[in-house]
Parts: sequence; C-alpha cells; structure tokens
Amino acid sequence: MLDTNASCQSQANQSAVLTSELALDYMRRILLAPVYDIAKVTDLTRLDQLSAGHNNQIFLKREDQQPVHSFKLRGAYNKLSKLNKSQLPNGVIAASAGNHAQGLALASKKLGINVTIVMPITTPDIKVNNVRRLGADVRLVGKSFNEAQHESLTISQQEQKLIIHPFDDPDVIAGQGTVAKEILQQQSNIDAVFIPVGGGGLLAGMSVYLKQLRPDIKVIGVEAEDSACLLAALEQGHPIDLNNVGLFADGVAVKRIGDHTFNLIKHYCDEVITVNSDEICTSIKDIFEHTRVIAEPAGALSLAGLNKYCQTSIGGQSLVAVLSGANMNFHNLRYISERCELGENKEAVFSVTIPEQKGSFRQFSKALSGRGITEFNYRYSGDSAAKVFVGVRITGGVQERLTLQKKLTEVNYQVKDFTENELAKLHVRYMIGGQPPETKTERIFQFQFPEYPGALDAFLETLGQRWNITLFHYRNHGAAFGQVLAGFEVTVEQELDFFKHLKYLNYEWQEATQNPAYNDFLHKQ
Repeated sequence: MLDTNASCQSQANQSAVLTSELALDYMRRILLAPVYDIAKVTDLTRLDQLSAGHNNQIFLKREDQQPVHSFKLRGAYNKLSKLNKSQLPNGVIAASAGNHAQGLALASKKLGINVTIVMPITTPDIKVNNVRRLGADVRLVGKSFNEAQHESLTISQQEQKLIIHPFDDPDVIAGQGTVAKEILQQQSNIDAVFIPVGGGGLLAGMSVYLKQLRPDIKVIGVEAEDSACLLAALEQGHPIDLNNVGLFADGVAVKRIGDHTFNLIKHYCDEVITVNSDEICTSIKDIFEHTRVIAEPAGALSLAGLNKYCQTSIGGQSLVAVLSGANMNFHNLRYISERCELGENKEAVFSVTIPEQKGSFRQFSKALSGRGITEFNYRYSGDSAAKVFVGVRITGGVQERLTLQKKLTEVNYQVKDFTENELAKLHVRYMIGGQPPETKTERIFQFQFPEYPGALDAFLETLGQRWNITLFHYRNHGAAFGQVLAGFEVTVEQELDFFKHLKYLNYEWQEATQNPAYNDFLHKQ
C-alpha cells in the first residue's frame, strides 16, 4: 500500500533540493556577472532626517547613479555579454517601458550589437529620446508594455532578431542581483531590504542572493497598488494577467509577473507591500530633500513601501530601499507636487456647505482654528448656500482630519471628506466653477500677497465684508507669494468706492474681467 505521507515528504525533499540547486546556480551567475565593465558600484546613502523621523536607520541604494540612471543596465549587459556576436547578424530586440531600453541600448553600443527597442506610446519622452541618442532603433507601438512585447515577438520572427527580455531571463535576473551583492558589502547590519517590483527581475535576483548569504534579512517587495501583478500571482499560486495597470509609475506598469522571477520570489520574498500614487509622490519628495535627486515614480516605489512599513514597525532597525531609477518625465512634477502632502497625511480635502452671505469665508476660516488653508475653490451658484472645495493643512495625520471634520459638523457646516477620493483629487478640484445661474455685475481680479502662515486669513480680513464675493480660487504651492483669483459683485455706482478700497488694501492686483478665459468659461453671457 502506498504511504502517501512518505510520498509527499519525498516530493517536498526533492523540491527543496531543486530549489537549493537553482539558488546556487543563481549565486554563481551573480558572482561571475561582468557588469562592472559598464556599470558602477553605486552609493548606499543614509537618510538622516528620515531615519530620525522613523526611529530607524534608513539607507537608499542609489541606482540613479548608473550611466543610464537605472539598475537595468546591469541585467542587460550581463545578458548580452553571454552572447556571441557572430550568431547575431540581425541584432537583438526588446520591449521596454524605458529603463531596460536605455540599459540595453548602452550595453549594445559598448559590445557592438545592433538593437531594436519596441516601446509603448505612453513612454515618457525623456526615455525615448535617450534610447535613440544611444543608437537604438526605436519603434513606438501599443499603450502598454504587454502590447509592445507582443509586437516585439512579431518583429523578432519577421526580422530574425534575438529577444532580450527585460526581466524574465536568468542572465538578466543575475545581473540585477549584483545590487544585493553591493549592499551586503557596504552595510553588514541590515534588518530589511525593500525592493520595487514590476516584472520581478530585481526582486528575484536580489532576494535569491540575500537569502543564501543572510537568511535573517527580511526581503520585502513593493508594488504600485494599481499594478500589483506579484500580489495577484501569490494569491493565485501562479502568474496571472491583470486586467489593466496604472501608468503613473510607468517603470513598473506590467500586467504579469515573470515565470522565472516568480519561481524565485515565491521562495525568497518574505512580504509584499502595495502603495498608492500619493505615497509614491511623498517618497519622491523625501528623496529630493535628502539627495537633491528627482526619482521617477517607479524609482521611489521602494521608499514608499519602507515609509508604510515604518508606520507599524517597532523601530531601531536598519532598513534599505532601492532607488531603482531617476528618468523622470519633467511634466509629471506638477502632479507630484500637488499630491505629496496628501501622501504624507499633511493635507485634508473637504467639500463644505457654507451660507451664501457676506463674511462667510472669513467665518469658515476662523472655524479652522488657525490651520492653514492650502486651497479654496468657490463659484457663486445661488442665493441660499454655497459649496466650497477646500484644502486644509494638518499635522496630526488621519486622526486630526477626522477630528476637524467632526468639529466643523458640530458648528453646523455640512462636510464631506474627499481626501481619499481619487476623482476629486485628480479632476474635480480643477473644475469647480462654471457660469453663475444669473447675470451678475461681476468684476474679476488677480491678487498677489506675501505667503506666510495665516496670510490668507489676513488677506480675507483686509478685504473686508463690504462686497459680495462671487468667485474665489486660491492654491498654496509653497511659493513666496500667494495667488488669488476673485470675483466681486460691484455695481456702477459702487465702482469708485471699490477701487479706493483696492488701493487701500496695498496688495498687488490687476483686473481680469476682460480675460478671454474668464469670458469663455466663467462668465454668464
């Protein structure tokens, strides 16, 4: 009779042996990888201010220092170095969202290999231009990595080019694993390492190396919550396709974890943390404040995971996050600056109903008990009540936000919390307004005043309550001067007194009543 327990134990032992042999093979590949022919040993930078704030020793592995500002050069060069150029008459091809493309292009240039890169049309221009500058033939196809990858397969068959996969290849994985080798050489006292995850090449290579030499070190993968293909695979027990992925962190916008990478990660990764876009923006800010480097969203992913981990950690630990890339699309900075304070829980966003009467703005501002207003959007819509979209600076995180909402409700304001409402933060805040329901004798003015704590309160106090405000927009960007766009109901008979009052205010101002943008979108014709 078959002993099922003995059979299962035998299979488990066999699996353990195979896993051990696989791990040793990767260790050998990593130790022999000739990546330093082209890559450099990057710094491990201690983040002093963040360390003090989190009560942990926090280090950042600076892969932004590579010639292509990303770790991807390591895996690409290691793979190409194993190939015989005489066997590649038509060169190589790869699909990439950007950083693998740049690494492969530079590696190919050094080794004299022709390379074609298929990139999604969503790839930031900075990455496309850099790849072309390095001599690669760039073809923009599809809206995602997977569509670009499908096209690369077609081209490879038609033009007889060898595919170099961006993450799911043993030599690529081994090249990325050299990051872990450097970290252990640079810092022996480590409790946990946080590693960003797209297709899994970096996490797979680093985790297999770390766990063979230092099984006590906790290996934590970090994913963008809208591209969490590893977490989905772990839940199902095998790689699966996500229906769609977010594009903010474009460097990790991958629908499916690799087969080779997953086979390693499932054995050697201890935990997976997911983070949202606001938390990533916060980490971009943290990195800039410590290093003056602007990380790309995927590059700041691991520090976002580390920050989230520290919210529940006991402290006193030595933690390392990998800054995997710094190929930032400059035009993303506006979005990032808007969102980072939300990610730090330093701003609350509310919809508040206030009475439609003179002095309501000032009264509401007093109800905030000295908290700074970061944004105030209002447009007259009727005579009874007004809804304002307001941002408020807070220091006590979620608890203070809830306390403030409760306090405002207790003094008879109708309040809705939109701090975690993605639609409100991404779109609605910029669409407050429109045309009033009736024609008003409205005059529009732009004001500028020195920005300091309480500056908006002082502005409203000086403005007084004599004229009805019909439109108001203010946004604090941390600049030296605050900017306000305001509308006032001013009759012809009141004009002289109104302009005398403006002169008395001693603020810089200019009238914008005839501005075509105002007349097209905000003025009742």
